Amino acid sequence: MYGLLMRLVIALIHTSLVRGTFSRVSLKHTHFLRNYTSLMMEKETLCEPLKKSMSEWQFSELKLLQLPLDEIKENYVRRNVQNAVFSEVSPTPLREGLKLVAYSKDALVNILDMDPSITETQEFVEFIAGARVLDSSIPLAHRYGGHQFGVWAMQLGDGRAHLLGEYINRKGEHWELQLKGSGMTPYSRSGDGRAVLRSSIREFLCSEAMYYLGIPTSRAAAVVVSRDPVERDQFYNGFPQQERAAIVLRLAPSWFRFGSLEILARQHEIETLRQLVDYIIQEHYPYIEGKNKYLRLFAEVAHKTVDLAVMWQCVGFTHGVLNTDNMSLLNVTIDYGPFGFVEAYHPRFVPNSSDGEGRYCYSKQIEVVLWNLEKLVQALSPLLEEVDRGELLEIYYSLEGYANFKLSQGFRRKLGLTKDMPGDMQLVDKLLRLMELTETDFTMVFRQLGEVSLEELVDPEATKGLWALEKLQSHKDFEDFVMAYSMRITAETELTETIRRENMARVNPRYVLRNWMAQSAIARAEKDDFSEVALLLHVLSNPYVRQEEAERNGYASPPPGWAKTIRVSCSS
Repeated sequence: MYGLLMRLVIALIHTSLVRGTFSRVSLKHTHFLRNYTSLMMEKETLCEPLKKSMSEWQFSELKLLQLPLDEIKENYVRRNVQNAVFSEVSPTPLREGLKLVAYSKDALVNILDMDPSITETQEFVEFIAGARVLDSSIPLAHRYGGHQFGVWAMQLGDGRAHLLGEYINRKGEHWELQLKGSGMTPYSRSGDGRAVLRSSIREFLCSEAMYYLGIPTSRAAAVVVSRDPVERDQFYNGFPQQERAAIVLRLAPSWFRFGSLEILARQHEIETLRQLVDYIIQEHYPYIEGKNKYLRLFAEVAHKTVDLAVMWQCVGFTHGVLNTDNMSLLNVTIDYGPFGFVEAYHPRFVPNSSDGEGRYCYSKQIEVVLWNLEKLVQALSPLLEEVDRGELLEIYYSLEGYANFKLSQGFRRKLGLTKDMPGDMQLVDKLLRLMELTETDFTMVFRQLGEVSLEELVDPEATKGLWALEKLQSHKDFEDFVMAYSMRITAETELTETIRRENMARVNPRYVLRNWMAQSAIARAEKDDFSEVALLLHVLSNPYVRQEEAERNGYASPPPGWAKTIRVSCSS
């Protein structure tokens, strides 16, 4: 109503301006009213009812069609697609015994404008299963390349994923919807295009967990499982087993990655490369303009990518497969495969049993990210003049110092400190060394350090039951650390005990998605009991606050003994 009224007022003012009956002063009123109209129209949009059926919901205009498409429309595997960014290809639907495993209410309501009741409809389940392709959808598979484990792997691409379309929600946000595990594409290589239930649950839960930890990430809206069989050799040891196929509906502002540019540069498709980079700037970095736009794009992506890696380090998250094709150009965490959160602290923690050399271990993540950014430099270089390439390298060489600064800043916050002072990283290193020697849990030691006063840290009675601190206290050098920590806190005259502990509670989670927790939920889900998936989603949606149900389930307790036997590989 307000929007209609204000549009009428604006129309009248515009007519008066054309006839010359308004003064210059009135132009200010016009500007104000137009802004007001825009705000009221946005308010009206936000008040629109959420969609309760897929027949009410539709995709927005697919701007990605501006980019070159594969001329071949048939869906068969090809090792060398050329002069294309996407191939048009439809999903292969799951068929047998479809069941909705879980959904994210937040993703549905606040991203997709869907009412949660939509999950009770068969058409929603079929939509996730790839069996209901909307008329407004033009499914695409993205062509990209990448360096995998340090080696150029040539053409890769969406081998089991279909981008269904773009959606602009009520808040004006742009999101791309993608099914993962939805069948073969021209980029499937030797794969079957499917994903299994265990990996789909892990991706669903970790995507949402990372979001609530405050870390930029793709989102997961829902998971559907079927009785359709797929065969997987989970640990590549010659013993394949039959598993059930599943699909995740995942969301991101964009799925473009470093490898999106690498394949075009490597194949000398420079005009297509320029077209893609210009599109990315126009759609996702519109504030970047001018002749130095490619330099500015790299600087923006590079610094935010380092920021992202530092966030991973600070919560103990280890990606597991930091290939260049898994690095987002929108600086969000994507492609959750064999990830893990550090438990008993070890800097060379490797969550991926396929990573025998530990290339992607916890302590090397920032180093690897910098290596990957060097490959992005190489991919952008063909678009630059010689003098600009030198400046591009200068930006790149400055990143290591930037990463060290941000890492120090992040861990300083984990200790409740607010000011940058000399020796801060030495204090952090002292603590991490103690944690390594005592095999103390990464998440809980930082959490529990903020749950007691400095005086109580060296009092075994005061810390009784705080299992991570008890373990840390067993080392002879623990009191030396506490003394150094106390002196550092004293150096910040405005940092009271209350403020320190409040600071730590805000940045140190009590609950993270430990592999044993995910495995427990997966074991139940394999028997069609999805209750623990739902429980974990609920708990991980509020990771910084103590929750009784989580405590009863041991989510903040020492990991069970069997947790040490869990192995996660690239198989999914």
